[in-house]
Amino acid sequence: MKARTILYTGKGGVGKTSVAAATALRAAAGGARTLVISTDPAHSLADSLGAEVGDRPAEIAPNLSAQQVEAQREMERHWSAMQRWLGELLTEHGVDRLSAEELTVPPGMDELFSLLQLKEAHDAGAWDVIVVDCAPTGETLRLLSFPDVARWWLEKVFPWEKQLLAAARPLARSLFDIPVPSEAVFRDVKRLSENLIALNTLMRDTSRVSVRLVMNPDRMVIGEAMRTFTYLNLYGYLTDAVVVNRIFPAEVGDYFGAWRERQQEHLALVDSAFAPVPVLRAPYFAEEVVGAGMLGRLADAVFAGRDAAGLLCERVTQELEITEEGALLRLELPFTEKADITLRKIGAEVVVRAGEHKRTILLPPGLAGATAAGASFTGGALEVAFRGA
Repeated sequence: MKARTILYTGKGGVGKTSVAAATALRAAAGGARTLVISTDPAHSLADSLGAEVGDRPAEIAPNLSAQQVEAQREMERHWSAMQRWLGELLTEHGVDRLSAEELTVPPGMDELFSLLQLKEAHDAGAWDVIVVDCAPTGETLRLLSFPDVARWWLEKVFPWEKQLLAAARPLARSLFDIPVPSEAVFRDVKRLSENLIALNTLMRDTSRVSVRLVMNPDRMVIGEAMRTFTYLNLYGYLTDAVVVNRIFPAEVGDYFGAWRERQQEHLALVDSAFAPVPVLRAPYFAEEVVGAGMLGRLADAVFAGRDAAGLLCERVTQELEITEEGALLRLELPFTEKADITLRKIGAEVVVRAGEHKRTILLPPGLAGATAAGASFTGGALEVAFRGA
């Protein structure tokens, strides 16, 4: 049976690691064999749990194992031949060796290699629940959205690999003075392509895998979470909950009173932007959330009677499809009449009103200049077409 998998992501400093650790502890306490993995290059999982955590899964409590993935180690496993070839190519053309080493790893690839540990954890079959503390960005998840590129390599390039190498070697050195990639380089790319396709398939299994966004009730943080939410929907990943952390309590006092009022205004935006995905909330605790005791209090607040490892929303209720003409946005609006719906687009924001309820969707930057070309409402779903850019 496949493990229930939850990936936590969000802007740095919002308490993402604490929420991931609290989720894992709660799942383990319920009897599930649980693994919590950190793929964040700046690991803080060990500090949050108050336990020693290494780069391989190790049990730290009953039913709970933890792992902090070392990106450098994963790059050496998956990308070493490609790094050597690129490094040789760059240094032969005047790039100093230190800069060449930096340039051989495209931005985001270290996080991507770290996420491949998720596939290995699934393949091991030793866990009922896997909780992933991702890097503080949605860019890693976007990298997984290009399986077609990997498939193109597998279908178009690798069947001709040996013939290409044999034909290219004498020409490359005599005409272009560049080293031709070795068979080991092609093996690296082939293995990575196969793993990316498998990981992409795993991530899109919405019956078992979901993403949860963690944020603070601050406008800039919410805006980034909204953009990430749009991209997740665009690429078919299920967001089954959002977590708003560090909310000031009502008795915060006069000094933070105005700040709390602003937070309450921002919470209304969260409810609007992510509906009908559940919005889970946690207060700003009076002490640091470190160790099992405080993580337990955080889990009590966030899940409040819910199953921490359960699937809290079972459908992708917002879809964005990129077309040749522009894009098509699809929203599920159950229990709504067509006459009650109004639309407004302001830059990259689309505001949908259905009666007294409002939803705000943040489009990718490339669609900020697009215009709405038509809308339809059938079967409880609103579809809006955008043209141009």
